Amino acid sequence: MPTVRVDLGERSYDVVVEKGLLADAGRAILSAGLSGKAAIITDSNVAEFHGPTLLNALTEAGFSASMHCIPAGESSKSMSLAEDLCAELADSGHDRRSFIVALGGGVVGDLAGFVASIFYRGVPFVQIPTTIVAQVDSSVGGKTGVNLPQGKNLLGAFHQPALVLVDPDVLQSLPDREYREGYAEVIKHAAIRDAAMVQEIAKLDPDSREVPAELIARNIAIKARIVEADEHETKGLRALLNLGHTIGHGIEAAVPYGSMLHGEAISLGLRAALFLSLKHAGLSKDDSDAVLELLRLFRLPLLLDDSITTERVLEKLGRDKKFEAGNIRFVLMNRLGDAFVSKDVSRQDLADAIEHLRSPDGDR
Repeated sequence: MPTVRVDLGERSYDVVVEKGLLADAGRAILSAGLSGKAAIITDSNVAEFHGPTLLNALTEAGFSASMHCIPAGESSKSMSLAEDLCAELADSGHDRRSFIVALGGGVVGDLAGFVASIFYRGVPFVQIPTTIVAQVDSSVGGKTGVNLPQGKNLLGAFHQPALVLVDPDVLQSLPDREYREGYAEVIKHAAIRDAAMVQEIAKLDPDSREVPAELIARNIAIKARIVEADEHETKGLRALLNLGHTIGHGIEAAVPYGSMLHGEAISLGLRAALFLSLKHAGLSKDDSDAVLELLRLFRLPLLLDDSITTERVLEKLGRDKKFEAGNIRFVLMNRLGDAFVSKDVSRQDLADAIEHLRSPDGDR
């Protein structure tokens, strides 16, 4: 089975990728040295498909477990729901010796990880991601958090998981739209660190649910190496993972939570980042077209609806954590597999890039 080690000293952990792993999660968690009572946090969609399997796996391994279900959707990433979950855990008899298992996509992982960071001043947690976005990106790295009306993830903490278990088989249950959006993060990883992966992604069938475990592990390894070098995003390297995310997050925050999926917003953000990379970083049109072609392959959006105003997006991204004292840090590409953080992108550049997203997808 592909296993990626995230080497962070005392906070090191393994990311295990294996088909059918969910049914063996209890044994894997036991082998990782966790003990105590388990609190499964999941959402109303995932609970139906995968909750019983995980609960049975934990029980068979000798764990006492409770399940806590939140409404599916981005609106659940709120401080009020985090507080409700903490109260629910306390009422269920959980304490500092318990651990949390996040079973779900990025919303569940971010929220459950945040709860784990604050419950009894911090308890261990395990990530079991059930979407491509979560498997290749958000489950690894220790970023947890909830949203404010002013923007995404403005409240949160760095809290590394004790273990990440990735079962590619769980992707079979995803609706088409939720499945395809995950490839925005896969394409992003190829763009910033692995140009050879572009050709491998291009060979995939966007309608198949057979995602090679090796491809998932390869994406996780990219994220792991960057996190190891810049765990708390203080050196600038971890910011490379934000390619497409500055404008993408602004777009995502400019519409009602949940009306646009994360990967869909990031697809638009990637197109904007390519536009600015052509202008400021000398990116070739061929390299830009290669990324755009992958986004088209997975039928990800490349055209911004006129109802989402440029001023609204700028307002939202101005509150983004990627701004330092009002200065813009924007990730650009020199070439496929090579990205850097630029301070040469102006507010007018951002506005131009957002307006570019309204033009027909004619970048071929």
